[in-house]
Amino acid sequence: MPKLLLQYNDFQKDFLPLTLTRPFIDLRVGILTVAAKWKTMALFQNIDLELTTLEESADMVWDARFIPKFSLDIKTFFEKKTAVDDSFFALKTPWDIVQHNASLILDDIQLLKTSFITDPQLDQVSKTPVHPLYVHPTARFEHCFINTEEGPVMIDEDAFIMQGAMLRGPLYIGKKSVVKMGSALYAGTNIGNDCIVGGEIKNTIFQAYSNKGHHGYLGDSYIGEWCNMGAGTSCSNLKNTAGDLKAWSMDTSSFIHAGKKAGILMGDHVKTAINTSFNSGTVIGGFTNVFNPDALIPKYIAPFQWGMKDHYDLDKLLEEVKRWMNMKGQQPTTAILESIKTYYFKTKQQ
Repeated sequence: MPKLLLQYNDFQKDFLPLTLTRPFIDLRVGILTVAAKWKTMALFQNIDLELTTLEESADMVWDARFIPKFSLDIKTFFEKKTAVDDSFFALKTPWDIVQHNASLILDDIQLLKTSFITDPQLDQVSKTPVHPLYVHPTARFEHCFINTEEGPVMIDEDAFIMQGAMLRGPLYIGKKSVVKMGSALYAGTNIGNDCIVGGEIKNTIFQAYSNKGHHGYLGDSYIGEWCNMGAGTSCSNLKNTAGDLKAWSMDTSSFIHAGKKAGILMGDHVKTAINTSFNSGTVIGGFTNVFNPDALIPKYIAPFQWGMKDHYDLDKLLEEVKRWMNMKGQQPTTAILESIKTYYFKTKQQ
């Protein structure tokens, strides 16, 4: 039994905030974690591989940032103690995971597809057939649209795709995850277990147990576990100048290159208020509640407010009441207008 030590201690901090609460090898890079990818590939090739933590017992010590591709021959890899560069994905920063996400999904689908039904007959699904649709027998579907022109789609155990959802591969929906009504999920969408997603999502990884259940855009991002995004939460993933993006490194306290497209790196247990807007290349440390107190509406708004700082002009208000009622073919009675005036002066004196 070959023993492999995946070395990551020297660069664990380079992948913050995603590695704040887990070792690098437990980070999802594609459908699988780094450690699970090695184990699953070995089983696929009928090799009983052991991942060890002891260097003295390891047959090989490997830089865990180099993720094996489906094409890697593990037996030859151990015999030669090396492999050609194109047998691995090189992930030097968290943004590299995002940029390689679609290809990582495709590789993992090749490893996992034998456990799924290929192109099942689903009356509720309108499918554009080119690449396969892989479905676990326990997955549930309402009337939805799945497009595999650009890559396969995999729907895992007990996942639920609601009515009107639109999915475009390559794409993966994890165990017990829910895709809500009318969602638009583009290539590279990669949802871990027990998540709820809605709105528009493109080329984004959800580690697990996180929710983006409402409208809003999320692109070229990595979301940790136990996060919850309020309705309207959106991110930019591209500069208006189309130039290169920089993002903050929590390790070096400096900016690093993040590529042409970069949305959010969100650590675990982050919550966002409704209509939260993020700049391109935003990094959010774990255990954070994101809201802008100046942008939140007060919990009580007094009558006759104009912008919550000024009082309505009475004459203008009465004209507006008349115009709005006229739009529906109605006219305010004299009694209604007098009651508005009475209430207006009463509140202004308070």
